[in-house]
Amino acid sequence: MDDSADAVAHLTTIRQNLAELVLPLELPDAAAARRAAADAAAQLDDYILPRYRNLDAPLLAVVGGSTGAGKSTLVNALAGHPVTRTGAVRPTTRQPVLLHAPGDVGWFANQRVLPTFRRFSVQTADGAQLAGPDDGALLAGPDDGDFEPGPGDVDPQGAARNATAATSGTLQLVSEPSMPRGLALLDAPDVDSVSDNNRRLAGQLLAAADLWVFVTTANRYADAVPWELLLAAAARNVTVAVVLDRVPDGVEEEVSADLRSLLARHQLGQAQLFVVAETSLNGAGMLPPAAVEPLRAWLTGLAADAVARSAVARRTLAGAVQALAGQLEILSRAAAAQQQAADQLAADAASAYADAVRRAMAATSDGALLRGEVLARWQDFVGTGNVVRAIESGVGQLRDRVGAFFRGDPPPVVAVETALESGLHAVLVAEADAAAEGADSRWRSSPAGRQLLAGEDLSRASPGFPEAAAGEIREWQAGILNLIQSEGAAKRSRARWLSFGVNGLGVALMVVVFSFSAGLSGAEVGIAGGTAVIGQKLLEAVFGEDAVRRLAATARADLQLRCSALMRSEAERFTLLLAQLGIGEASTSAGRLLQDVHALRHLAEQA
Repeated sequence: MDDSADAVAHLTTIRQNLAELVLPLELPDAAAARRAAADAAAQLDDYILPRYRNLDAPLLAVVGGSTGAGKSTLVNALAGHPVTRTGAVRPTTRQPVLLHAPGDVGWFANQRVLPTFRRFSVQTADGAQLAGPDDGALLAGPDDGDFEPGPGDVDPQGAARNATAATSGTLQLVSEPSMPRGLALLDAPDVDSVSDNNRRLAGQLLAAADLWVFVTTANRYADAVPWELLLAAAARNVTVAVVLDRVPDGVEEEVSADLRSLLARHQLGQAQLFVVAETSLNGAGMLPPAAVEPLRAWLTGLAADAVARSAVARRTLAGAVQALAGQLEILSRAAAAQQQAADQLAADAASAYADAVRRAMAATSDGALLRGEVLARWQDFVGTGNVVRAIESGVGQLRDRVGAFFRGDPPPVVAVETALESGLHAVLVAEADAAAEGADSRWRSSPAGRQLLAGEDLSRASPGFPEAAAGEIREWQAGILNLIQSEGAAKRSRARWLSFGVNGLGVALMVVVFSFSAGLSGAEVGIAGGTAVIGQKLLEAVFGEDAVRRLAATARADLQLRCSALMRSEAERFTLLLAQLGIGEASTSAGRLLQDVHALRHLAEQA
């Protein structure tokens, strides 16, 4: 195994990438992915990083199994006296108990492994009384001062110590003279405990083990829950010893053969199998020493053989790294799915408001806006049949008639301008409401969108939109007057421009913009018998046909830009909800995790 500082540094970076993983959207697989991310981080903190730094550290053998299988009784038998509670009340093992040789205390009293657990030194009084955490001395916890390294240890800053601000629980440390140096034994809670916390804790402890001592019974060895964990061990290539407990007389051979067959069928054929016959316990609740002697001898021999001990550690570590790579690959897909969902939500909001812009511009290009009040005021300005006949008689007569009107002889030009402003404002507000309703509906059709909109009502335009729209319309109208002034400054058209007035020509240009599809294209729109054509003819008389076409296109482009800006601002109410979740990091996380997958598989191959 490559145990260089570069490899450890890279594993620490992978741990940081996991800490930065963002999976905030409630997609169908999000909850499972978050649990997988937490499990992967715990695997790095509890086992991979500590073991990678110290391949020569003592092995940690975790004793696990089903409720009532006899785990604590087995641990007591291996120690030779009671060191952990046993009894009929379930669960009996509420806090994990770790037995170690006195000379190995330095490896476990600090936060080298299982860094989120607070340590308590537990004393027993000749086996007569078992101590709980309140009876022992606090040795270390994840928030305690300086790290005190064990033999050959290094301070796991960041990845291990900063794994989480909360503790996972308490770890009772028992310095046990009967334990061989080089191997520690940890009594874990039931894997099928009635307590959710105990089940999670059991899984976490087993994931931190170099070696599993799995305890089952003659009548429960085929239960589903234990086999789920055994299959996980097979996938990780963990060294496993299976203890078949409470085997009645006369059926040992039959039951053992059946269990061996199951183990082989599930790629665990190399697992050590130890059989403990059904027997009476003594007054202290202890098994006869001979019942566990084969298991004790195997564990002691493993602890004494440095080569075999190293091989177990390397094999389990390689399997854990390979399994972590698989987890990160799944998490990468989950992160990519988060980004895709966020992109879709953002696209749905953008599409709703882009549609609103298109509808608004269509309503201002087909003459529809010139109906009603706008048309009435325009007709008041220019008349109907007389002005139309004047067009046929010559532009000069048209200029004289309409010029006198725009200079103020008839009702003021502001009436048309106000009517145009009011009509355009009504269109924009209506389309903003429609876009908000559409975006809200699209978001609520997905779980992620409903999550983001919880407690929010964005189905109408924002309260400030009408005022913002009115301001943009006024700015647009002012821009049209600037266009007229700039164009009229040319020497050739100045006299005619002055005869009609800036406001009058500006209103005429607005009418032209609103009465021709795609700006001034030369295609008449039949509104009130063609009276909208008067605005075009008037402008052509002053500026010429090409200039009018250019002025109309410029004014229309400015209107579209302002309309788009208004709608984008409204759409930001939706996209801001995504930005606040930091969802933009999901794509980056997915890419980093994929790179981490390749690095982990390379490390696993070095075993």
